[in-house]
Amino acid sequence: MADRGQRAAAVFDALGLEYEKAFARSEAHLASLEWLTGRLAPGSRVLDVGSGTGRPTASTLAAAGHEVLGVDVSPVMVDLAARQVPQAVFRHADIRELPLEEDAFDAVCVYFSLLQMTRAEQSRVLGRLARALRPGGSLVLATVPADVEDLAIEFMGQPVRATSFAAGDVAAVVRDAGLTVESERAVEFVPDHPEGAAEPHLFLYCARPPAHA
Repeated sequence: MADRGQRAAAVFDALGLEYEKAFARSEAHLASLEWLTGRLAPGSRVLDVGSGTGRPTASTLAAAGHEVLGVDVSPVMVDLAARQVPQAVFRHADIRELPLEEDAFDAVCVYFSLLQMTRAEQSRVLGRLARALRPGGSLVLATVPADVEDLAIEFMGQPVRATSFAAGDVAAVVRDAGLTVESERAVEFVPDHPEGAAEPHLFLYCARPPAHA
């Protein structure tokens, strides 16, 4: 587990602001944030898993008046985010090991932050994140859908080992975690980077079912 976390940290330490610039114009990402902010009451608590440079996720949510906790395995990213989005709180931690209280957050964001975990780890993390949501809370998940396990690829010039699920299986993993999928959106995106290649992106708009009366 530690080795995978260290590898992921090394990739994003190296990318830094390049990652933010490469993905800044993702309309689907911005649209998912608009959906999320439209569902949140003022001052909601939001967990941003794999918070990166803090933009656009934490910055958008903090500007809307929400209390944001960002978590990332990359110390470089955490430092950048803390400087760029001082209204939010950022922690250098591995979400697989971070203690999470149940019913603690009104919303959770998981943008492309599971792809360097095993399938079993992704399922476990989603289960923990679902329990960390209050009943009725919302979760946005973005991933690169593909039937691959521990596949060696190059991402923006960095060596990465990627694991994901086929497009038809992602929603099933989310439902198994205890969430409902309210809608999904599939797009193709080309990162704004000299070594960026077209990627399929899948966004799932999810919720934890409300508690029974």
